[in-house]
Amino acid sequence: MVHTQSFDLTGFQRDLLYVIAGSDQPSGQAVRQKLESHIDNLNHGRLYPNLDELVDHGLVEKGSQDKRTNYYEVTPSGEQLLLRRREWENQYLSFPHESGHQDSNQQSITSPSSD
Repeated sequence: MVHTQSFDLTGFQRDLLYVIAGSDQPSGQAVRQKLESHIDNLNHGRLYPNLDELVDHGLVEKGSQDKRTNYYEVTPSGEQLLLRRREWENQYLSFPHESGHQDSNQQSITSPSSD
């Protein structure tokens, strides 16, 4: 079995995976509501095919809450992918923990401007 790597996913799919991991068996609509303030034009035609792809990759499990509503839950493979992704990200990001001082590059990463 080929293991999906975080680089095999789109950024949107990774965002979906993070939201699902941080929620308790959210429905597709709950996932959409959590993301819609950050992503423009998040519609049914974009959301559900990407959720289905995460299911196909074995990263998310889809279950039924009732006849009309499905829930999504991250699988152990999905959790491992997120952990490996976090480790990879952390090797490139370092933020001062002890000091209140940030250099301009780090400040722009942590607090985007309102432009």
